[in-house]
Amino acid sequence: MAEHTSSSITIEAAPADVMAVIADFARYPEWTGEVKEAEVLATDAEGRAAKVRLLLDAGAIKDDHTLAYSWKGADEVSWTLDKSQMLRQLDGSYRLAPLEGGRTEVTYQLTVDVKIPMLGMIKRKAEKVIIDRALAGLKKRVEATSS
Repeated sequence: MAEHTSSSITIEAAPADVMAVIADFARYPEWTGEVKEAEVLATDAEGRAAKVRLLLDAGAIKDDHTLAYSWKGADEVSWTLDKSQMLRQLDGSYRLAPLEGGRTEVTYQLTVDVKIPMLGMIKRKAEKVIIDRALAGLKKRVEATSS
């Protein structure tokens, strides 16, 4: 089983406000840095994204891929790789936990595996860069829109 990378951040907003930004895929290029394009291809019965095409440029990892999303209640979303040119695996999740004072702890977990040979250390570094930039961008975006 592939190793995963995980990191958490505290955001000064309620979980519902954080999840609203996470679920707004069309705006990902505005705050994620690595996602250059995002297109929802299918939705679930509740109107949430079920399949999303993403054009990713994360330095060592560049790809046009499709992810399948699974929503667990209002506080967790996970995804698995559906289709990719370069990736063998891109599985991850956002888990939200409410904190006192209307804040939210967001934990982002990610597992990346590429089809081309790449040292595990380089893959973990790419995962860490993706996670850290995504969490920082998410925090900035949510706090700017909820203040």
